Amino acid sequence: MRHFGHIAPGERQRLFHREPAVFTADSPAPVLAAALGATLYSPATRPHLADDVLKQAGRGVVSMVLCLEDSIDDADVVDAEENLVRQFTRLAALPGAELPLLFIRVRVPAQIPDLVARLGPAVRLLSGFVLPKFNEERGVLFMEALTAAETASGHRLFAMPVLESPDLLYLETRREALNGIFRTVDKWRDRVLALRLGVTDFCSAYGLRRAPDMTAYDVQIVASVIADVVNVLGRADGTGFTVTGPVWEYFRAQERMFKPQLRRSPFLEGQVEELREELIEHDMDGLLREIALDRANGLLGKTCIHPSHVMPVHALSVVSHEEYSDAQDILRPERLGGGVLRSAYTNKMNEVKPHRAWAERTLQRAEVFGVANEDIGFVELLAAGVPR
Repeated sequence: MRHFGHIAPGERQRLFHREPAVFTADSPAPVLAAALGATLYSPATRPHLADDVLKQAGRGVVSMVLCLEDSIDDADVVDAEENLVRQFTRLAALPGAELPLLFIRVRVPAQIPDLVARLGPAVRLLSGFVLPKFNEERGVLFMEALTAAETASGHRLFAMPVLESPDLLYLETRREALNGIFRTVDKWRDRVLALRLGVTDFCSAYGLRRAPDMTAYDVQIVASVIADVVNVLGRADGTGFTVTGPVWEYFRAQERMFKPQLRRSPFLEGQVEELREELIEHDMDGLLREIALDRANGLLGKTCIHPSHVMPVHALSVVSHEEYSDAQDILRPERLGGGVLRSAYTNKMNEVKPHRAWAERTLQRAEVFGVANEDIGFVELLAAGVPR
């Protein structure tokens, strides 16, 4: 699989200075963590789940979570588990099918070994489990269950803990909660692919819900938690983990909105600006601002609950030609001793030592999301990626 792999090769060549690399479910963990992109959640109760997975893979989705937790009714869990096993078995019977990375969001640790056993040979399609309300106590039980299931199946399984518990939110317990989470994920570091933020649960604890013109960073109590999570768990010194952006709750049928314009060339004079205005007009301005703020605050990737959110996340994850140029300059072997140099775009100073970690992360993102050509921006990438 590859990002923007659903668009024609000639179009990719036009868009990219360096095209996104191909990766597989067997790629190294750091590659997969960087490549998650927009992780699309879907209730495990959907009767045509296998068809949904194939459809979304064909539209550019590279990671999906099939949810047994908050997205379904408590009374539907048993049926949802049976449906998951049935749908995975169906997908496993399709030789050569191009599938995204697939994860199951469970409720309790005991579901992990049980589902792995019930999946049988189809477990090869499973990349891992999303672990809700993760703290030290629950986390140890989850990770022990995952390790046991991995050993029993002989198949590599990753964990994506969700940080959403009240003890992480409340000031008096936050420090110890973060330290406990770090102790747990550090112990099982090789199995933890990324940490996910449950901002909806954080808001729920105070009866809050952000409006469509507000980002998570405008809700100060939530922003403070994100900052502390990155502070403890997202460091660039080798001790940190990939932390993904929170879910965006609002959507319209944006894909339908795009189609009238995309029947014509989106690059005719004036049409790029028209599309930009439509993005803002149709409630996407908040999403776009939040994605930009995710990146500025050290987050990579995003939880998504609607397909229309996928391509904006991916388009804004592509490394610009200017970023790539700066990162390459900073990491040149002859620059190891440090120093300051003017950027190739002559609009900033690059300090080699302070900017090294940023440059390394930028090149990692460039590997999986690609580098745009000099004259290509977000709107062109989005227009090319939206299904016609």
